[in-house]
Amino acid sequence: MPDLRKVAKFGGTSMADSAAMRRCASIIKADPDKKIIVVSATAGTTNLLTDLIAADDADTRIEIAKTIREKHLKILKDLAQPEKIEDIIISLLDELEIIAARTQIMTMMLKDEILSFGERLSSIIFSRLLSEESGEPAIWFDARTVIITDNSFGNAEPDVKAISVKITKLVEPLLLKGRIVTQGFIGSEKNGATTTLGRGGSDYSAALFAEGSDADVLEIWTDVTAIYTTDPRIVPNARPITEISFDEAAELSVFGAKVLHPATVVPAIRKNIRVYVGSSMEPDKPGTWIVKESRDKPVIRAISLRKDQTLLTVHSLDMLHRHGFLARLFQVLSDHKISVDLVTTSEVSVALTLDSDIHASGKQKINDEILAELREFAEVEIESHLSLIALVGNNLDATAGLSGPVFGALENVNIRMICHGASSHNLCFLVSENKATDVIRVLHDKFIIS
Repeated sequence: MPDLRKVAKFGGTSMADSAAMRRCASIIKADPDKKIIVVSATAGTTNLLTDLIAADDADTRIEIAKTIREKHLKILKDLAQPEKIEDIIISLLDELEIIAARTQIMTMMLKDEILSFGERLSSIIFSRLLSEESGEPAIWFDARTVIITDNSFGNAEPDVKAISVKITKLVEPLLLKGRIVTQGFIGSEKNGATTTLGRGGSDYSAALFAEGSDADVLEIWTDVTAIYTTDPRIVPNARPITEISFDEAAELSVFGAKVLHPATVVPAIRKNIRVYVGSSMEPDKPGTWIVKESRDKPVIRAISLRKDQTLLTVHSLDMLHRHGFLARLFQVLSDHKISVDLVTTSEVSVALTLDSDIHASGKQKINDEILAELREFAEVEIESHLSLIALVGNNLDATAGLSGPVFGALENVNIRMICHGASSHNLCFLVSENKATDVIRVLHDKFIIS
């Protein structure tokens, strides 16, 4: 059987300290098929860099930069030969402190440059540690030379064709010499400025490397042993899922499951690359395989929860038997880069859900400017403190008698909005945030445990 090519991604908790890095090195060392290693920043570093960006004064920024320095020098000292990379690491840390001290205007471009320090530092240290632990070359590689994106700083869109060409030209020759260690989350636009793919984008980066290098398997090593039937923190007896389809995994990730970045499965689907999710802390425990077609196809596979939802209801009599209203509504949202999740309509109203968090640009997603534009042609109502619950499985749209038992189990809960039928893989609805965890427990017990 010919050798497989595997891309393995290790998250922040897997890079937390030298002990965690050594566990990851053991996982890699045991499998010669792991050719491309993608790593996140060390645990907590991206949060520190985000705090640095948000700080109002230079003294606070410098203090945060020094905390990052101490953290990485501590890991560096645990290497067998830290002097091999000490100058590079110190140079990067010095550069970060200079930026922290001198920055007056924090542009989106500069924010991405600052955020990139986390992955750059962790990948340099880990490439050296992996070389020491495995006794084989682990070549450090700058992901920004191949992950080509647009200039939407903070949430850049990759250029898939350009990435494939760059990987063939720059990565393939290096793989003849040994494994490469590179960064998740970061890329560069056409003029060379650093970009980021958004929080959680390391999974996406790994999938782009897998797609561009024609990998057979993408491995996501994290701090959980598998994808579960629901969040074990809410339901302690939630069950690990051995195998799940791409479609189901995509629905779960979009609707709140934290194991995978929602975009991760897209490159994998394009190239039919199998995805494995496992724990770097307990690598011997079976994880979850994500495949094109799963052998077992239960009606309800899992239940996910997405908090902090906003319900936007737009009402206008102009909708009645007229065309163009929906086009105008969604054009306003598109102009402001507002992503809509669920939509339901009646003759004179449209209800849609949005995340309540802050947009990648730093602006509130639904602000006064957007509301003013919408109110030029409709009445607008906003409700917050809602949670989105999704039942994910197979043939939900064609399974007779499903809705009755689901909503019958929730007879004492006010269901604010229901979306069913648009996808065969999900049934979604909104409930009040303070009822959400109880709803999850009731449905999990009835449809998965029972």
